[in-house]
Amino acid sequence: MHESIPSTLAPENWPFSLEFLPQPAYMVGGAVRDAILGRTRGYLDLDFVIPSKAVKVARAIARHYNAGFVLLDAERQIARVVFPHATADFAQQEGNSLEVDLHRRDFTVNAIAYNPHTQEIIDPLEGYVDLQQGILRMVSPENLEDDPLRLMRGYRQAAQLGFTIEPATQAAIRSLASHISKVAAERVRVEIGYLLANSQGTPWITSAWEDGLLAPFFKNATRESLLKLAAVDEAAALLTQNWQQLGAQLQAYVRDRIKTTWLGIAKLACLVNPNPELAEIELQELTYSRAEIRGVTTALKLLPQLQVVDMSLREQYFFFHDADIVFPAMTVLALALDIFVEAMSGDKPLHTAVETKAKPCLLWASLINRYLNPDDLVAHPTPLVKGKELIIALDIPASPIIGQLLREIGVAQAEGKVSTTIEAIALARQLLEG
Repeated sequence: MHESIPSTLAPENWPFSLEFLPQPAYMVGGAVRDAILGRTRGYLDLDFVIPSKAVKVARAIARHYNAGFVLLDAERQIARVVFPHATADFAQQEGNSLEVDLHRRDFTVNAIAYNPHTQEIIDPLEGYVDLQQGILRMVSPENLEDDPLRLMRGYRQAAQLGFTIEPATQAAIRSLASHISKVAAERVRVEIGYLLANSQGTPWITSAWEDGLLAPFFKNATRESLLKLAAVDEAAALLTQNWQQLGAQLQAYVRDRIKTTWLGIAKLACLVNPNPELAEIELQELTYSRAEIRGVTTALKLLPQLQVVDMSLREQYFFFHDADIVFPAMTVLALALDIFVEAMSGDKPLHTAVETKAKPCLLWASLINRYLNPDDLVAHPTPLVKGKELIIALDIPASPIIGQLLREIGVAQAEGKVSTTIEAIALARQLLEG
C-alpha cells in the first residue's frame, strides 16, 4: 500500500538533513502512526530502520550536529541521537527485508513504515485500516511473548489513542499475562505511569488488573482498589471545579525529572498496601524514586488527620509542616475515599456519590484555601528567627531543642502571639526557662 505521508513527518521538519540517511531507510512506529492520525507532538520522537550500519549512521549525525549519542544495543545495532527538541533512534533492520522487520512488531498500527526518499507509506499488515477504525490489533501472539512488556503497552496505547483492543488480541494478552513478571520492574513502572496520569487510563489499568498483568507488581490491589482509582478521578474533577489552582497542581510533576504527577501519587496510594511501611517496600521493588515513595507514604500517614472535623490552629500548623508539597495528592485521596465509601454504602454509582459529597468537601475548604495562599502563616510559615540566631541570643548549644523552639515560635506566629524577631527570642527564652 502506498499513501501520501502527512506533512508533519516531512524531512524538512526533522532535526537533521535527509542527506544523512542512506537509501533505502524507513521511518517506523509511533511517529508514523501519530502523523497519520493527525496527532502532533511538541517533542519529536523519531524511529528509523536502516538495512545496515545503523549505528554508524547515527554516530555520523550526532557528530555533525553536535548532538547527544547513546548506544542502546550494540548486538542489535540500535543507537539514539538526542537533540534539544527531538530524539531519533536508528535500528538495524531485522530480517532480510523491511516487510520481515514490520512483521516482528507489536501491533499493526505500529507496523507502518514511511520511506522519506520516495515519500511513500508501506503497510503490509493493513495498520492504516486499523488506525481508521480505532483498533489495536496484535501482529501475532509470538511477538507479544517475545517482549512481554508489549502486553502492558497495549493497554497504555489504547488509553493514549482512545482505541479499543481487538478481542482476539485481548484474549492473547490475557493468556500470556504470566510472562509480564519476566519484565524488569522499571520498564513496567513507566507504562503504569502513563495509565495513572489521567482519567483515560483508569479503565485500561482496570482491564490490565482484570487480565492478570498487575498482580505481580501490586500484590495488595483488589477490585476495590480499582474502584478507588475511578473515585480519585471524580474527586480531582470536583476539586478542580472549585479550585483551579489545586487542579493544576494535581497535574504537575513530582519533580522536573520525575514524570509522575501528584494525581498519579494519589492513585498509587490506592494500589499499594495502606500501611505506609509496607507500601514503601512495594514501591521500592517497583523502582520508584525516593520523592515518589515519600509522596505516597506521606499521603497514607497523614490521611487520618484530614478526617478530623475541627483541627486547631496548632494542629493545622503541624499538619501542613508534615504534608508539605504532598497536600494536593492527600486532599484528592481523602475526598476520593469519602466518595468511594458513600458509593459502596448506598450501592450508588460513583458520579451520584460525588454529588452527595460535593458539599461535604467544603470541610477541607479552609485547609485548601490556606494551602493555596502563599502568605498564609499556618500553611506557609515565614520564620521570624533562624536557629543560629537562637543559639547566639540564648547562649545554648546546637541540639534538637532548637528545632522544637522554632516550631513553637512558628505556631505562636500563626496564632498572632508574636510578630517580631525580638518577641520570638523572648518566647524562646520563656519556653526554655519554663
